[in-house]
Amino acid sequence: MKKLFILAALCIGTYGVAAQNVDLRRKIEVTGIAEKEVTPDIINVSISLQEYMDGKKKTSVGQLENQLETAVKEAGIPKEDFTISNVSAWNNTWQKKKNPDFLASKQYSIRFHDLNKFNQILNKVDPKGIQSTSIDSYDYSKMAELKRDLKIQALLSAKEKATYLLNSINEKTGRPISITETDNSNFPGPRPLLYKTMTANAAPAESDIDVKTIKLNFQVQAVFEIMP
Repeated sequence: MKKLFILAALCIGTYGVAAQNVDLRRKIEVTGIAEKEVTPDIINVSISLQEYMDGKKKTSVGQLENQLETAVKEAGIPKEDFTISNVSAWNNTWQKKKNPDFLASKQYSIRFHDLNKFNQILNKVDPKGIQSTSIDSYDYSKMAELKRDLKIQALLSAKEKATYLLNSINEKTGRPISITETDNSNFPGPRPLLYKTMTANAAPAESDIDVKTIKLNFQVQAVFEIMP
């Protein structure tokens, strides 16, 4: 009988603790959204060069690379924005011995802030040695500040919504209980990139490449207390 009394006391105690943990505050849950489209001012482009044979004469990757490096320098691209991204069997002695006609290739990454320089650079490189070009990714130089501002706008939008909803029933918005943010931004994906060949003695043509916008969208799920 004593054990039964102890068990009953434990059950009553557990129920009491659980009852104390129940959030009895009146609250409202709302969603705030802020979005904006921006044109990328940073475009990361990939260029692949491959050596080639013209009769018995070979134009090597080294020669093509020198042309590209010179063109990049003349276009005013900083050194840190021009890098080697991949090498396909470069200095592969075994492969060259096995296949004398083996042609090596190298891939480079260039970060552009002005796509008009794209045609300017590639028109100074032997077109026979350009294997492919593509846009790898896009970015925006003031992305961190823009994201911060949009998150604040989304939160303020959520609070404004909670306020006018509660005002309609003569209630007031209290302090926030929880805030959850979701990033629904949409960045353009990689895509092939074509370039225009410049005729002799002609000035580099301006790029007519359609740069897709970056769509930033932030959603804030906020729970506010309803003031007594």
